[in-house]
Amino acid sequence: MLTLLLTVFWAQLFAIVFASDSTWCGKNYKSSLPPVPPGGNFLLPPQSQDPFLAFQCTPAIRPYLEEDVSTPASVLIDSPITYYEIANAKPVNMGCCSSWHDELDVTVSLDGKTLATAVVPLNATAYEIPFSLEGIEPKMTPYNLSCEAIYGSTGEPQTFSATTLLHVLPNPSSGSATKMDLRTGALLAKPATGTGGDYEPVFPIGFYTQFDGYLTANSSVNVSAIEELKDQGFTIIHPVPTFSNMTLFEQVADKMQEVGLYLMYDMRWTYMNSTSVTEQVNMLKDRPNLLLWYTGDEPDGTSDPLNATQIAYDLIYSLDGYHPVSLVLNCQDYYWADYTAGTDIVMQDVYMIGNNVTFSNQWGTVCTPDYGDCGCDNCVSIPAGDTAAVPPNSTLPPGTVPADSGIGTYFNIVDRVSSFTNRLEVMGWQRTKAVWTVPQAFGGAEYWLRPPTGEEWVVQSILGINYGALGVVPWSDPSPSDIKASASAFAQSLPKITPFLFNPQASLSRSNYVMGGVDVATWSTGTQTLVLATNTYYVDQSVSWHDVGLTGSGATVVFQSGSVEIASEFFTLGSVGSAAFVVLV
Repeated sequence: MLTLLLTVFWAQLFAIVFASDSTWCGKNYKSSLPPVPPGGNFLLPPQSQDPFLAFQCTPAIRPYLEEDVSTPASVLIDSPITYYEIANAKPVNMGCCSSWHDELDVTVSLDGKTLATAVVPLNATAYEIPFSLEGIEPKMTPYNLSCEAIYGSTGEPQTFSATTLLHVLPNPSSGSATKMDLRTGALLAKPATGTGGDYEPVFPIGFYTQFDGYLTANSSVNVSAIEELKDQGFTIIHPVPTFSNMTLFEQVADKMQEVGLYLMYDMRWTYMNSTSVTEQVNMLKDRPNLLLWYTGDEPDGTSDPLNATQIAYDLIYSLDGYHPVSLVLNCQDYYWADYTAGTDIVMQDVYMIGNNVTFSNQWGTVCTPDYGDCGCDNCVSIPAGDTAAVPPNSTLPPGTVPADSGIGTYFNIVDRVSSFTNRLEVMGWQRTKAVWTVPQAFGGAEYWLRPPTGEEWVVQSILGINYGALGVVPWSDPSPSDIKASASAFAQSLPKITPFLFNPQASLSRSNYVMGGVDVATWSTGTQTLVLATNTYYVDQSVSWHDVGLTGSGATVVFQSGSVEIASEFFTLGSVGSAAFVVLV
């Protein structure tokens, strides 16, 4: 244990000392240095006038376990028709009389043995084909699963193929396993207490949390703080290193397990040190409350080696294999594909509140796609003239809002989450990787002159979820009391919200709307619809139920932040107000 403590401590210290540089997201930010294009932009796929079929197959669950052999498994088939050359897109001859109702004859096989066949609609999304795991020997290395589709509506048959990895692992000898439901991107885990139970969806909500002085006090576990976090409705704690005392860290993790809180374990300072990663993973991988690993913390900002996250990812899976890997990216568009290759969960952290997003108050320079660091990479200001989007405590002079005012729009979060999900689709990773969001929960130093209010924190979180984020991990705790109160209220409401987010049918039905300053997303199960709405304006805004495809019949409020009013024809949100409604269909 002493050897491990010293290895981890010195690896963390070395990384901190040598992490500084004069670029961020590949851009010079000091006034003494010139603008230089950073490169690393994500390549948009070429567009075609002719259609492509982007045929893909993916196991519905990753990993399956030995104990799952007697229960049905399934493969997900995606067969979108696209006019972009995205991953595995191949030309398809649809002929003059083809339609979206055409079908594919699909065969799923393993090592030449047919596991399943099915007729799958053209342009299907997450179409499930059941198969049996009987006879597939559990092992720590994945199987290569092959899928073939034959399309023959135009005469001569056309064949399309795809491969994927099928993970069928032995049951963990001790500790836990975290599965990913690749139909929705949700994590599945047994209760964090380790006392048994079924795999259930987990919505990770909890802060990056200060270790010394908060989770610990006077070289002891801060029992009351951990118990309070559980009582406030949070599901995870993400302790922030360094951890100079790993014995005390394990005691903190034990207390988290006792109260039922999952652990998100952070190796930000050591993830490029294979010896340290090996020791940490082997020490913690059998914990019943370990939910997932975390490697790179803004590795794109610091321009870590482009293969660093992939190397760490491969090493972790060789040592564990039962828990997914996560990281956060800070840059809007800097070698995104390289860094995201080494993760299962990619997080974004747009911090634009109390911040000038176009002129750096730290470095005295403008911020452009080629230059500067404003603490919110390539973020844009609210539109010119958009007075309703100006916070009441803004230092902007009275009058018409100019272009490039520096007041960041909340829709920077929308753009970041949406661009991440779109890029996953281009790369063919939309099933195997998920997006989470990191709301700003701090301020009063560096670029950020003030922290968000509690209501502003909720706006950030709901915007992320509305565009596909399946985890909310704010930076950082301790946080202002109004943020903690709002975050707790939101966390406690999630049991009424997440059944819609984690329902495969509802997740496919999600629709997005923007009316004025209000962003709305809906998820429908057929009998009920979840409506998540948030007002990015600092004035009241009303939205007609009809405009979001509903009648408002039987609408109930399951969460509210700020002022919320509901009527038969519309609902109204006050200044940066938010709400979750469940509406009968």
